[in-house]
Amino acid sequence: MVDSGVIRGGPRGPAAGQFHRGTNQSGMRDHNERLVLSLVRQNGSLAKSDIARMTGLSAQTVSVIMRKLEDDGLLLRLEPVRGRIGQPSIPMALDPHGAFFVGLKIGRRSIEMVLIDFLGNVQERKQKTYRYPTPDAALDFAATALKEMRSRLSPAHDQRIAGLGIAMPFELWNWADAVGAPEAVREEWRRCDMRADIQALCPFPVFLQNDATAACGAEQVFGQAGSLRNFVYFYIGAFAGGGIVLDGRLYGGPTGNAGALGSMPVPGSNGKPAQLIDIASIAMLEKAILARGGDASALWETPEDWGDGPGPDLPAWIERAADALAYAITAAAAVIDFEAAVIDGWMPLSVRRQLVAAVSKAISKVDGEGLALPEVREGTIGIHARAMGGASLPLSERFLVGPTSLAGNF
Repeated sequence: MVDSGVIRGGPRGPAAGQFHRGTNQSGMRDHNERLVLSLVRQNGSLAKSDIARMTGLSAQTVSVIMRKLEDDGLLLRLEPVRGRIGQPSIPMALDPHGAFFVGLKIGRRSIEMVLIDFLGNVQERKQKTYRYPTPDAALDFAATALKEMRSRLSPAHDQRIAGLGIAMPFELWNWADAVGAPEAVREEWRRCDMRADIQALCPFPVFLQNDATAACGAEQVFGQAGSLRNFVYFYIGAFAGGGIVLDGRLYGGPTGNAGALGSMPVPGSNGKPAQLIDIASIAMLEKAILARGGDASALWETPEDWGDGPGPDLPAWIERAADALAYAITAAAAVIDFEAAVIDGWMPLSVRRQLVAAVSKAISKVDGEGLALPEVREGTIGIHARAMGGASLPLSERFLVGPTSLAGNF
């Protein structure tokens, strides 16, 4: 089934209502449990009285919910906090071992799988680079990595894997020629159903989301953008992409293409229009390096440290990418009044910092009259954002409401 661009393999969750309001009707018990877990996740720990005040639920209802969540192994009791008067309050926190989630990123130049706990801590990570992806190689990697990761969990923890999320470009075959894949591989991707193939390996539900949108979700769930209600997100990988958050919720649109920022028109060479993907993508930096006979392998193999690989091509690429991103941000701000533009990517932190600084400078030169231009910020997840975003899909589907739920028709 398709829901706001997320192809879901498990049962649907209820629609997110007002995030800070619960209901005392018994038919909404599951919603209330999600609400409590979401609030505890956002705040680190909360006492029953805090949750009752924040949600409007009765003290009795909150007690029942938190007792059940504790019995289910999802919440932990912390040490009592004694005040000056009255009974001590007992804060409750998420149990890291309450649930586990798997994220699989299938990219144009690399594939990655992560296993995370209920807090979002990475327990294991496996990664492989390639010239271009094939369905068989992706499936083999996923099967092997998943088997190894599960084998190192205790039987009890293995039973707590709540799902696997796949983050990959939609219609990957349309981009295969750009990375040198032969026509036969493009047809293989056109015919394959990766979600169904991965589901055949798993006793838990499997979900699928566009990779850049998933990365945006990772920033929303695990990053430091949770306080933002509206932001536009750019992920600079082999190709540029992105996502948007509206009113605190990741938004994919009716077909999942909302936030397809790589396709946004920006000024190109000689003043001719181009797409953001053709300027701000790391593939463009690779092309420049190879054109002068340099070695671009570090771009894909060691994204945490490019060393001297990019050489003199890096400053020029940053300048071009920053100019294009500045126009894209300005255009986005003309449609939605975003608080911030968040930029992350498959690059060293130092390069990300330089790129964000260059975008902040470039956007001041764009004619934004009549607009409230958003603040330009660095993302906080980094090179693993897409895999982490994949893992966030089953977490959001099963345990969260509000800011981490996908907006759409449920």
